[in-house]
Amino acid sequence: MAEKVLDLFGKMKIEPNQFTLSTSFNACAVLNNNRVMKTGKKLLDEMPENHRNDNITHQLQQLTCYFGNEMFEKAVDLFEQIHLSLTNVIYTIVFNTCAKLCNNRAMKIEKKLLDEMPESYRNDNITSTSAIDMLMKFGDAESVEQIFRSVKAKGADIYGASMNGYNLNGESWKCFKVFEEMNEKNIIPDEIAWNVLLGACSKINAFALNGMGTQAVELYRKMPNNLRDHISHICVLNACSHAGLLHEARTIFNEISLKTESIITTMVDCLSRLFMFDEAQKLIEDYEKTNTPSIFMYMSLLSGARNNRNSNLSEKIYKRMKTLFPNAKQSLAAGVILLSSIYSSLVKYEEAKNFRSNQIEELRVKVKVGLSWTEIKGHIVVK
Repeated sequence: MAEKVLDLFGKMKIEPNQFTLSTSFNACAVLNNNRVMKTGKKLLDEMPENHRNDNITHQLQQLTCYFGNEMFEKAVDLFEQIHLSLTNVIYTIVFNTCAKLCNNRAMKIEKKLLDEMPESYRNDNITSTSAIDMLMKFGDAESVEQIFRSVKAKGADIYGASMNGYNLNGESWKCFKVFEEMNEKNIIPDEIAWNVLLGACSKINAFALNGMGTQAVELYRKMPNNLRDHISHICVLNACSHAGLLHEARTIFNEISLKTESIITTMVDCLSRLFMFDEAQKLIEDYEKTNTPSIFMYMSLLSGARNNRNSNLSEKIYKRMKTLFPNAKQSLAAGVILLSSIYSSLVKYEEAKNFRSNQIEELRVKVKVGLSWTEIKGHIVVK
């Protein structure tokens, strides 16, 4: 929204008045980027003489200048010297400054500002968004919720700021509730809201990659049903797979109404990791009754058989793969490596060597040479 304000200001053919100047300074305060530097300079250079003598406008100039140049302490110094009635623009700039400083001094100013802020300013979306962003940086979610409830006409920016704050403060599940309210009120999410929602979903995946399967399932369970999608299903099943949560994986999988190839592959991977091969094969058989076979499902099954050092099952899977996917040379080559590693783990070195060389020759593929990275005396060495 602030970008659009500056776009309109740039197209103006008439002399700006105090209102348009204040609004433009406010937009500069919200953005704080390279464009602000140029626009701020243009604002100051072209400001009519009668506005230069206006105290409020003059202090707005200084505050915006300090903020735009990341001189946050000086901006706070100036604010504490102001003895005029504060405008919503000044509130916004100071809130943004306090969020950047995020120290004890900023927290004291924040408390004083919020205590004295007129009720009318709380319904200003830009000012309230800045206040929410600041409070979330201080970890004060309780005050954020009070402001959030007090705003009568909420825009996408306020919802996005709240979601971002919850995500930053480790309360990702609350993002889903805020997002659900947006849907109920037919408010179109902005880029921030979508990015935060994706971030909350990626946290489920992060839990999975770090063996925190239980936490991933808990976060998934807190998502409203209508927000659970293809990605979140895969993330939580992957978490169950890595953490060995078979019961949870089965329960979640059975709850999913639309089971895509990727979702079924993830479940096959989960079952294979836990050596539940009969169940995994049954899933594949059921899938193939109405769909084209998926090589990814077979690779997951073969990987699990390798971990179990089950050479008989691995041989059957590999032969099946050769029949179904004769042209998938690279995937078949990966299957050769997996199967030969099983022979090696069973101390069948000669069999492993012969199988690998014969199959690679038959497939007519070049095995990609692996590289290893290490650091020696401050230098990266690749072999």
